Amino acid sequence: MNTPHTTRRQALGWLAAGTAMLTATGRAHAAGWQPSGNITYNIGVAAGGSVDLYARGIGQALETLKLVNGQNVVPMNKPGAAGLLVLQAMQKARGDAHQLSTFHTGSIAGQVTGVLKADLREFFPVAMMVEETTLVAVRSDSPLRDAKAMIEKLRQDPESLKIAVAPLRGLNLHLAIAKPLKLAGVDVSRLTVVPFRSSGESVTALLGGHIDVVVATGPSITPQLPTGKVRMLASCAATRGTGPLAEVPTWRELGIAADYVSYNGVLLPPAVDAEQIRFWEGALRKVSESPDWKQLVEKSGNKPIFKGYVDSHRYLQRELDETQSLVASLGAGAR
Repeated sequence: MNTPHTTRRQALGWLAAGTAMLTATGRAHAAGWQPSGNITYNIGVAAGGSVDLYARGIGQALETLKLVNGQNVVPMNKPGAAGLLVLQAMQKARGDAHQLSTFHTGSIAGQVTGVLKADLREFFPVAMMVEETTLVAVRSDSPLRDAKAMIEKLRQDPESLKIAVAPLRGLNLHLAIAKPLKLAGVDVSRLTVVPFRSSGESVTALLGGHIDVVVATGPSITPQLPTGKVRMLASCAATRGTGPLAEVPTWRELGIAADYVSYNGVLLPPAVDAEQIRFWEGALRKVSESPDWKQLVEKSGNKPIFKGYVDSHRYLQRELDETQSLVASLGAGAR
C-alpha cells in the first residue's frame, strides 16, 4: 500500500516526465480527471489581505476561463490558528481534489517557528502564482521620516514602536521586518509586535493611529498611496518595484542586505493522485497567462509568476531548511 510519501515521489517523477509535453501543447488537460462538483477554495485568513485577494482572483479566473468543467469555485474564509483550521479541513478532505487552499511562505515560516502545528510536507503545493513584495510603512504624519529614523529609534528603545503584522508573530511578515532590524543592530527579541487577523486590518489600525509601523505585502498598502495617508519606508525585495513601488527604497539600497521574498500559490490535500495534480497544474498555468490575472497582481504591486508542482515542491523543502536557519539566527519565533 502506498504511503503519502511514496505517492509524493511517484507524482514528482510522473509530473517531471510530463512537463515537456504540457509546455509543448499548452493544454491544461487532454483527458483524465476533471472536477465533477463545485470546488471549495479554503482561505486561512480573514478577508482584506493579499492572501484573500489572490485566492479569490484565482477562483474567479478559473471560472471565467472555463477551466473547471463548468463547476463553481466557492471561496471559504476560515481564519484562525495561523492557518491550522484550513489545513485541518484539508486533511479531512484527503484525496479530494475539489478542495484547494493557499500555499504561502507564511505557512512555512509558521511551521518552523512552531506557530503552525502542522507539517506542510503532508500536502501538495501544485503551483506558485505570485512573488510578493513585503513593505514597511507609517502614516504620512509620522515623525519617522525614513527607515533610518525608525532603525535609530528602535536601537535606542526596541519596545518604543508598535509594529503590526498579520496574522501572527513568527510568520513571514514578522521575519521580514526582524531580519533587517537584526542586521541593523536592533534587539529584535524586544520588539513590540502586534498581530492582526489580516493585513487589511493592520493597515486600518495604522490609519487609525493605533499602531506606529505596519509590515504588509503590496495589495494591502498600495491602495492607500493615492490618498497620501501613508509613507513607505522600505521594501524587502532585492530590487525596486515598478509602478507605485518605484520610489520605495529596498533595504539593500539602505545598506542592509536583508532581502525577504514571499510566494503565494495553491495547495492540494494529502493523497491526491498524479492525474489530479496534472489537471490543476495545467489549469493554473492558464490562469497565470491570463491578462486579467496579470493585471490584478501587477496593480497590487506584486509580480505574477508561474512555477508548477515540481518547482513548488522543491521550494517547500528548500524554504523549510532556509527558514529554520533564519529563525535560529534572529531569535524571532513566536511568543
